[in-house]
Amino acid sequence: MRAMAHGIQAIRDDFAFLEEWEDRYRYVIDLGAALPPFPEESRSDAQKVPGCVSQVWLTTEVGGGADPVIDFRGDSDAHIVRGLVAIVLALFSGRRASDILSTDAEAVLKELGLDEHLSPQRANGLRSMVKRIKRDAQAALKQTA
Repeated sequence: MRAMAHGIQAIRDDFAFLEEWEDRYRYVIDLGAALPPFPEESRSDAQKVPGCVSQVWLTTEVGGGADPVIDFRGDSDAHIVRGLVAIVLALFSGRRASDILSTDAEAVLKELGLDEHLSPQRANGLRSMVKRIKRDAQAALKQTA
């Protein structure tokens, strides 16, 4: 998913414009609905993100070079989680491994107000997605070293 149509800055701007949490909630669901179709063959245990209440799948495509660009694709079987996947992809996909590792996802999610409005299980699932993405970025850097 190269440079997702809804970049993280656009999402930040939209969240700032939407004052009510219910409007933001619908927006997150809309972001998830806009994700490209996820390949059926990628819905495997190997692609599943552990620690998520809902099922979440994530694929990683690593480019070449010493600090490769990494593209992620993801999906979930739950509408709101699919939207959270879209936000995480907007934050990380299409970026260099070193940028991914230096990105403070917790700060961005806090800025969006997601930390206040997600259940503890959903917040843990979100952290699990971020952990998996950072682990993949770390592995990509080690492969090229």
